[in-house]
Amino acid sequence: MTDLAYSVERVFPVDSDRMWHAWTDAGELEQWYAPTELSVVPGSVVSEPLEGGRWSVAVDASSYGHIAYFWGRYAEVVPMAKLIHSLSYSQDEAEFIARDDDAPHHDIVIDMEARDGGTWVRFAQYGDMPAEQAAMAQAGMESYFDSLALHLGRA
Repeated sequence: MTDLAYSVERVFPVDSDRMWHAWTDAGELEQWYAPTELSVVPGSVVSEPLEGGRWSVAVDASSYGHIAYFWGRYAEVVPMAKLIHSLSYSQDEAEFIARDDDAPHHDIVIDMEARDGGTWVRFAQYGDMPAEQAAMAQAGMESYFDSLALHLGRA
């Protein structure tokens, strides 16, 4: 794995099974996988949580003048413990539809474990990224985690 760009971690007051479902079920991801001030484009989420399976999501960032498209493939899936996947990004819908496996990408590692009466989750992004961009990405992922907390609180 290349250099760590940033990571975010938090303990959520739910069991590991509930957390796993939130990260791997397409319907659940559609409910929360965006910063708190944005939303997921309905119908854009794919999650096939098995090695080689696809994942994708489009985030409506039209308030910033674009849609953010993310996609990749799962490289490692350890139920209730770890997800590793590639992450490609574009603002071009045609690139999102094509979901080219050879597009430039970073690697994502999501670790989780039972801890402190809940489930600890760590999201880490690996790859070359300027420090300023990494700081913005980290702040964005903190907001994703805020959205996850709100989603889990509604369940």
